[in-house]
Amino acid sequence: MIRRRRLEPDARREQIMSVAVRLFGERPYAEVSTTDVARGAGVARGLVNHYFGTKKELYLEVVRVMLTVPEVALERLPTGGPAERVDAIVTWFLDVVSRHSTSWLAAITAGGMAGDSDVDQVIAEAIDVAADSVLAAVGVPDRSDEALRGMARAYVGMCTYTAREWLQRDALTRAQVHTLLTTTLLAMVEKVFPHPAA
Repeated sequence: MIRRRRLEPDARREQIMSVAVRLFGERPYAEVSTTDVARGAGVARGLVNHYFGTKKELYLEVVRVMLTVPEVALERLPTGGPAERVDAIVTWFLDVVSRHSTSWLAAITAGGMAGDSDVDQVIAEAIDVAADSVLAAVGVPDRSDEALRGMARAYVGMCTYTAREWLQRDALTRAQVHTLLTTTLLAMVEKVFPHPAA
């Protein structure tokens, strides 16, 4: 019999999510059940459904959590110039993907759910949030221009594939990835992104 601990609702939800992130990172979607998640979290299966709904809804939340840049990451950026802020946001990204590499890679490749419209939508939304975060991090005040957002999304795509070259293929070192991503973003800020008239 599984021994269950009494936790506050937020802590219990976080514990379930932590187990789900790990399990969906270790195994394809089809091989993970809500019973597995509940067992790993030490809670009743009904509680998983209570907090997250169906298995698919839980999976969508895992993908969202793994791929969306939280506001706290931006709030903690240094107040210095573009180079310092770019270095900080790239360092944050590399810290996150290396700490959760298996789960991040599973999320970015949709863990066997590629082509599912709901999963594709969550990934697209996460890319939009990441692009907006990149623009905010480098101090772009007006982020409504679609061409600018397209450039930022292209950079996010580069970040994703560069990180995969490091984590999945072992073709690049972390230092090489860091240099590539910071240099590219700084060049975009200085030479590609439109600048407001002085």
